[in-house]
Amino acid sequence: MRKPQLGIHVDPGTPPGRKALEITTSPLMNGEKSKLWDHIGGQSALASPMRREIGNRSMMRSFSADETDLEDLKTSKDKDRPSGSLRLPNIQNHSLLSGLAYCIASCSMILVNKFVLSGYGFNAGIFLMLYQNIVSVIIVSALSLSGVIPTEPLTWKLIKVWLPVNIIFVGMLITSMFSLKYINVAMLTILKNVANVLTASGETYFFKKQHDRQVWISLTLMIISAIAGGITDLSFHAVGYTWQFINCFLTASYSLTLRHVMDRAKEATRSGNLNELSMVLLNNVLSVPLGVILVLGFNEVEYLLETPLLRMPMFWLVITASGVLGLGISFTSMWFLRQTSATTYSLVGSLNKIPLSIAGIILFKVRTSLQNSISILFGLLAGVFFARAKLRGNSQS
Repeated sequence: MRKPQLGIHVDPGTPPGRKALEITTSPLMNGEKSKLWDHIGGQSALASPMRREIGNRSMMRSFSADETDLEDLKTSKDKDRPSGSLRLPNIQNHSLLSGLAYCIASCSMILVNKFVLSGYGFNAGIFLMLYQNIVSVIIVSALSLSGVIPTEPLTWKLIKVWLPVNIIFVGMLITSMFSLKYINVAMLTILKNVANVLTASGETYFFKKQHDRQVWISLTLMIISAIAGGITDLSFHAVGYTWQFINCFLTASYSLTLRHVMDRAKEATRSGNLNELSMVLLNNVLSVPLGVILVLGFNEVEYLLETPLLRMPMFWLVITASGVLGLGISFTSMWFLRQTSATTYSLVGSLNKIPLSIAGIILFKVRTSLQNSISILFGLLAGVFFARAKLRGNSQS
C-alpha cells in the first residue's frame, strides 16, 4: 500500500495510498513505494516499492519526509482532521516510540521488497504491488467498518477526481519495484534525490515558487552525488537506472499535481475533508483494478502459474508482511508527525536513509568501492542539508 502525500514531493522511499501519504518521497515509495512520506517528502508524494517512494504509501506510501513541504502539510492536516479521528493511547515517551516505529517500518519495507525481488528472484513486480495494495485495502476497510478509524465514503464523484493522480501513483510504485530489483538499496536512496531536483524545478517553473540559495546548493550536491554514484557503482545496471529515473519523473509529477487534486477531492466528499486514512484507502482501492490490468498486460500471469515461489507458504508470509509494512508506514508517519514537529519529522526522514543504506549494503553483500561509498555518503548528507534548507525557508516565509 502506499500513501498520499500532502504537499508532497514522494521518495523513495519511499515508497506515496500505498506510499499514499516515500510521499516520495516517494514517497511511495510503493516498496519504495516509499515512497510513500518520501515526499510526501517531499517518495512521497503520498512514495515509494519505496512513496515512497515514499511514501511516499507512507502518506501515499508516500515514502520519505524530506521531500515534502511539511510545515504547510502539518498546518493543513490540523485544519482538516475530523473530530472523530483515530485517538492513540497516551504512552510515555510517545515521541521517541513513534519515531522508532516510523524508522523501523520505512526501512523494513524497502529491505523486504528488495529481498522478495532480488533474494527470491521474484519477477512479477506488478503482482507484488497489487498484492500489497489488496492487503492494505483489507486492513483499512476492516478498521473503518469496525469504527476504529474514520474514512470518507468512496463515491463515484470522488473516484473520478482522484483517478488521474492515482494512475501516476501506480506508475510510481511499479517503476520503483522494477528499479529496486536491479539497483542496490544504498544507490537507490541517492538516485531518489533526483525527484527532489525535479520537484523543486517544477515548483519554480509552474507555480513561481522561489527557493533560497541553500536549497539550490543542496540540490546541486544531490545531482553531483547521483552522477558520481552511478559512475562508481560496481553493480551498475542500465535497466535499473532507467526505471529509477522514470520513477523520479513520476514522483515529481505526483508531488506537483497532488495538492491541486486534493483540493478538488475535498469538494467531492460529503464532509468537505479528505483525511490521510481516506487517501490511503482511495489510492489502494483504485490501484487494484489498474494493477490487474497491468499484470495481464505485462503477461505476468504466465510467470505466476509457473513459478514455484507461490507454492511456498514462507513466500506468502513474506509478501504479506511487506503489505502490512507498507500500511504501517502510513500509520507510523501520521503518528510520528502528530507527536513531534514537522522539523523533527523531516530531519528524521533524511537521517533514516543513512542506516538504511548501510543495512542494504551489509544484508545484500553489495560490492562497493571507496569512491562509491564516499559518493553515497555525500548524497545522504546533501539530503539532510536539503531538508534543513527547506524547513528554514518555510519558517522564514
